[in-house]
Amino acid sequence: MTTGNPTEHILDRLAETVAARRGSDPSSSYTAKLLAAGPVKAAQKVGEEAVETVIEAARGNLDGLASESADLLYHLTVLWAAAGLDPARVWAELERREGTSGLAEKASRTTPSKEG
Repeated sequence: MTTGNPTEHILDRLAETVAARRGSDPSSSYTAKLLAAGPVKAAQKVGEEAVETVIEAARGNLDGLASESADLLYHLTVLWAAAGLDPARVWAELERREGTSGLAEKASRTTPSKEG
């Protein structure tokens, strides 16, 4: 279903729907139930969906990969909402990295030393 606005992305609409469920009766909505459980539960669900996504990819099951990827994106969006992260911050970070070599981007990150 599209809204007629070509600049609006499905992930933005999903994030808006998830945000609208905040404070709703947990018995009326799975999203409201996850949000009420807090970011730790939402993070757990992201982990579960990530594993299921990887399994379908390893199996070469494209239908399963598409389905599990959708679940993963949904649960990630719920995690962002539960943690108070505006998806616009994620989009801005992706935009900042656009056109940068993945190897160069990884090398630019500071990593804590394993030696204390």
